[in-house]
Amino acid sequence: MSRPLADDVVIRRISDDEPIPFDLLLLADPDKKMIQNYLSDSLVFVAEIETQQIGVFVLYKIDDEKIEIKNIAVKTEYQKKGFGTAMLNYAFTYAKNKGFEKMIISTANSSIQQLKLYQRFGFEITEIKKNFFIDNYSEPIYENGTRAKDLIVHSLRL
Repeated sequence: MSRPLADDVVIRRISDDEPIPFDLLLLADPDKKMIQNYLSDSLVFVAEIETQQIGVFVLYKIDDEKIEIKNIAVKTEYQKKGFGTAMLNYAFTYAKNKGFEKMIISTANSSIQQLKLYQRFGFEITEIKKNFFIDNYSEPIYENGTRAKDLIVHSLRL
């Protein structure tokens, strides 16, 4: 299933025989091992212009009612142009069509732009996992001059 965003942009699920776009996934999560922990049980979608992958998101089924966006990223030169919003909308539509009732998405306390975007979409903070990034990542992560410490969990009724 693919959907054009504009004349030349498509969002689609990658096939099982395609390589995983780690270059994009690592933009949102710098630890390849953490990414690999959820990939085998997830669906990977890409946003493309012609054959160039410019964005990615990963959906992980928690249970029959809940699905989680485990990773979402857009190449730096394509950020703030609506591609992240389009991928979120695509994820919502996909999840609703599959019968899910709730979507989960999480980010670091230091991810200011993502926190704003998710709350603008109607996600509400439902949990804070204290020291998640300190306990689970070997190297410190800094964004916007702030160390990522806590995982902020958001949920949205679909």
